[in-house]
Amino acid sequence: MKVLLTGAAGQLGQALLASRGEDIEVIPTSRSGGEGIQALDLADHPACREAVLFHRPDWVLNAGAYTAVDRAESESELAHAVNAGAPRAFAEALLETGGSLLQLSTDFVFSGQQGFPYRVDQERDPLGVYGSSKAEGEQAVEQVLGAEGRGSVLRTSWVYGPVGRNFMLTMLRLHRERDQLNVVADQVGCPTSTSTLAAVCWAVIDKPRQDLLPSTLHWSDAGAASWYDFAVAIGELAVQQNLLERPAKVNPIPAAQYPTPAQRPSYSLLDCTETREVLGLGACHWRSALDRVMADVDS
Repeated sequence: MKVLLTGAAGQLGQALLASRGEDIEVIPTSRSGGEGIQALDLADHPACREAVLFHRPDWVLNAGAYTAVDRAESESELAHAVNAGAPRAFAEALLETGGSLLQLSTDFVFSGQQGFPYRVDQERDPLGVYGSSKAEGEQAVEQVLGAEGRGSVLRTSWVYGPVGRNFMLTMLRLHRERDQLNVVADQVGCPTSTSTLAAVCWAVIDKPRQDLLPSTLHWSDAGAASWYDFAVAIGELAVQQNLLERPAKVNPIPAAQYPTPAQRPSYSLLDCTETREVLGLGACHWRSALDRVMADVDS
């Protein structure tokens, strides 16, 4: 099986490359390229199309994205080009070649105004440019490949891993540098490790074609947390794993005291029940996943 992977240099891309099966040929791409990685700018839609027509992959795994949530408010055109235009270009090319598309998406396509986990079939209602651009990417996949049953959207939340830029690594640094931290406590979701998310991506791709998947899937690790809960757990586990001598004191604050250009959903838990049933995968609590990930962090 041949898979064209975008975002290969990112935190999820690296986890995907490390966990691929022996029978999968991966063509890794990223915006800047690099050793063993082909350059592919997701804002260059003709290049996206040409990559599919040239390589003719069985799957495009679109793990690349514009993820600068706050900067997207002032770079709307670029965010939409990457997050909405690229999925459409891939989908249209795959419609010609016969391949399938797995599009990674986000809890930010929801407003966070409800108090129970979002189902896969709920209406999208994003708050800002980032969420809107990802929602448009989902719609492009549905419009172009939906009737063919060859487009899948996989939404996830609060992704982190042992490499790259993410909340866990930022908090580890701040725990080392400061005595106290102020962290938002009234935004609730679920952290998701790149290792568990990568396993789900490969499970989707490995699913026999005759077993039709739902067009939209949800995946996060199990449980619920605020950013405050996450920050406290990072400090506690870092001490246990000798990454820190002692954690900083973490103070819970409301989001109103930490204003950002982009509004975040206050509640964005995803209902992953159907995905776990369809793929036959068990749930891993976010704190257990965090413990495993931190064991791979360089001290």
